Amino acid sequence: MHRRRRTALVLSAVIAAAAPLLTACGNDAHPGAAAVVGDQRITVSQLENRVDEVREAQRAAVSDEAQYAQAIAKTGSLTRDTLHGMVLDKVLNRAAEDAGVTVTRREIQGLRGELEDQAGGAQALEAAWLQQYGVAPERLDENLRVQLEAQKLAAKLGTDTSQPAFWQALAGASKELGIDLNPRYGKWDAEKVGRVDADTPWVREVTAAQQETPA
Repeated sequence: MHRRRRTALVLSAVIAAAAPLLTACGNDAHPGAAAVVGDQRITVSQLENRVDEVREAQRAAVSDEAQYAQAIAKTGSLTRDTLHGMVLDKVLNRAAEDAGVTVTRREIQGLRGELEDQAGGAQALEAAWLQQYGVAPERLDENLRVQLEAQKLAAKLGTDTSQPAFWQALAGASKELGIDLNPRYGKWDAEKVGRVDADTPWVREVTAAQQETPA
């Protein structure tokens, strides 16, 4: 498998399967925010828009409702996975900035051209990224920038994206940013550089009350 393609796989693999989206109240400390990463907010609206982009692309890619239902079933944790990716992108960007790593538009286009040749064209590449990584076509260049940023950061550190040294750099950036997730989406573990389910007793109480309520 092509090395750059492996990079995409590595970054996607850290997105663990999550439980269904909780419908409890949000984080009152950051109203309207799905996450706060340093001094930047990822709003619930921004997150929902990203999820809608993927769902719309999935719907356009299939010919009937049964196929669309299958696509939905395979990406049931899309909201949490998408938020994970949005936060991880910012963490990677900070780590790259700290290391003096930059990515140019020309590099992105070069990688895209190579991947399109391997996939059999632009549409085939977009379909593959949508199916395998949950990346909407309009976000493909943005995702490729992330792949290149990760690859160049690893090279700068004298390692690759599968090795501890790379993830230690991301862990350092996570701690530096002080990431705060809305509890409905879990919490961010800086050491693991990933989203984990939060210990929220009030969610269990709400869920139990709902189950006891007669239909």
